[in-house]
Order: sequence, then C-alpha cells, then structure tokens
Amino acid sequence: MPRFDRYLLSQLLALFGFFSLLLVSVYWVNRAVGLFDQLIGDGQSALVFVEFSLLTLPNVIRLVLPISSFVAAVYVANRLMNDSELVVMQATGFSSFRLARPVIVFGLVVMLMMSVLTHVLVPISRTALTERSAEIAENVTARFLRSGQFLHPADGLTLYIRDITDTGELRDIFLSDDRTEGQTLTYTARRALLARSEDGPKLLMFEGMTQELDQASRRLSVTRFADVTYDLGGLLGDGRESARSIDEASTLELLRADAGLSAELRSSRANLLQEGHSRIAQPFLAVAAALIGFGALLLGAFSRFGLWRQIGVAVVLLIVVQMINTQGTGLAIRSENAWPAVYAAPIAGIGIGVLLLWMSQRPRWLSRAQRAGIAMEGTGA
Repeated sequence: MPRFDRYLLSQLLALFGFFSLLLVSVYWVNRAVGLFDQLIGDGQSALVFVEFSLLTLPNVIRLVLPISSFVAAVYVANRLMNDSELVVMQATGFSSFRLARPVIVFGLVVMLMMSVLTHVLVPISRTALTERSAEIAENVTARFLRSGQFLHPADGLTLYIRDITDTGELRDIFLSDDRTEGQTLTYTARRALLARSEDGPKLLMFEGMTQELDQASRRLSVTRFADVTYDLGGLLGDGRESARSIDEASTLELLRADAGLSAELRSSRANLLQEGHSRIAQPFLAVAAALIGFGALLLGAFSRFGLWRQIGVAVVLLIVVQMINTQGTGLAIRSENAWPAVYAAPIAGIGIGVLLLWMSQRPRWLSRAQRAGIAMEGTGA
C-alpha cells in the first residue's frame, strides 16, 4: 500500500477508534444507570453488573460503528482540507476516486467488524444474556429473600424466614397465602430448601404443618407434613423465556425461515427474512457512511467559504439513507417477498458516495461552483 494510503488509513482508524469509544461510553453510561439499580436492588454483586454490561456491549458497538465511520471520515477530510494536504495530492494528479481508495479500505474494515458482530458476537451475547437472566430470576435468595423480615412479594402473600444459612438452607419458615378468595393457607416449617426445576423454582419445606382457614364457615383444618413442595413459579415469575428471541437465532436459520422456526420464535416468516437479510445488508452502511462523509467534503475543495456547508450536506444525505433504510425495513416486514428492500439503503448510500466523488472532479461542475463562489464573495463585499 502506498505511503499516502497508509497515512490516510491510519488517520481514519485512529479517529474511528476514538469516536467509537466515545459513543459507546455515552450509551453505556446511560444504560448502566438503570441496569445498576435493577441488579444491585435485587441483591446482585458488582461482578454480575459488569457481566451484564459486557454482554450488552456487542449490540451497542454494532449500532454505533456506522456513525463512527461517518464522523471519522468527515473529521479526517476536514482536517486534511484545512491543512491543504488533499489539495496538494490533487495537484499531483490524484483523482477523487484515487484519494478515496483508503477510505474504501477503511469502510471495508469497519464492514468486516460489523459482520463479525452481527453474525457471531451479537447472537452469542444475547443467548448468554437470556440464560444469565433466567438464572438470576430463579435465584430467589439473591432477589428478595431476607432473614428476619416479613416480606410481601405479591398481593396476598406474606413470607418470613428466621435465618438463612451459608449453605442456602432456610430455617423456620412462615408462608401465608391469601390470594384465594374466602380461603387462607398458612405454611410453617422448621427448615426449607430452594430447588430449580423445568417449571421454575420450588420451595421444599420439611417438618411443618399446613393450616387452611375457610372464612365462610370459619373452619380451620390443620395438616402436619414431613415434607411438602410449594411452587414459587407464580410467586416470582419463571424468569425463563418460553422460546428464543429473534436476536438469538443464527443468520442461516433466519434466511431459511421455515415454519418450525417461525413458530418457535413466534414471528412471521417476513420478519425472519427481513432480520436475516438485514444482518447481511447493514454492515455495508459503514462503507456508504464513510464514502458520503469523505465525498461531500471533497466538494468543498473549491469553496472559499469553508466546509461547514459540505458537512451539513453530508449529514442530510446520511439522514436520507437512514430514511430509505427505515422504509425498506418496514416494507420487508409487511411482505415476505419484499426482503430485497433491505438492501436499498446500502446500495443508495454507496451510490450517493460514488456520485459525490464523481461530481468533485468534473471540470464543468467545478467551474460553475467557482463562479458561484466568486459571485457570492462579491455580493458579500
């Protein structure tokens, strides 16, 4: 790779890393506040908070990479224009397309990063996040069981535990269930254990008795037991998803989108196809964003009023591409035969970037822009 290409590519990658870190940090701080309150409030440790934060990062990074590539391309092009470095390279015979070669390489590098995130890391992290959420939801002791306190986890339920040992054994249990109208069930036991099952957490109570009060007849029935099982699924919620989410499915599964997968994910075939093809199409937005940012600022090489107008044009064009992406996604979701619409935004974005490069080196367009600039300067004088 020529020295200029290495120099420009190094500048782009350095600024890309900086802006990516900045944007991810802003999003993470905003997300971490609610996550911290939720996990720490449920009795989880700081390590669990860090683990959940790390599992959410791949999806966050995937979302900010196209924006970072655009900002890096605009920033680098603006700085090189102000320092006349691009002007010097153009004077030596470099065309706009030749100048954009390291920008294209940069966009492809970001596209590769996004592809790895989209096809591999994000589904893996989402699966791991779901599993850990289910484990924590079933960890009743960590969630709300506290020794020496009367707790009311739901309307009509009262729970008291005298002590919780280091091994997780519960001592001297009192559980009152008043959810059934006209009937009150009270469980007392010397000790109890928490157990996991396919249907959710269970409370195994030993050496106790059950008191059933019929409020209508005012009759009290007492039953002693050696052991009894109480289902905590309704009390705590299972915490386990009955099926995978669409984010956890692999790209190949989504592209096949058979009836079994549609039933498992509880989603239409059109939605599955849209998600699968979006995972292929979205990484190309990084290439489009970099080309639009760089190509728009090349137009400013012949403007004597600075590059703020070109930066504004680049932002507007990026918004247009995003609007095309939104419309294409909506169309693909509505019809399973409209999945090619998800590729409209990347194709349009890359096409706009190529058009900007072409316009920046057209002599007729250049002369017209120069005359307009001189006329505006004369009017301002």
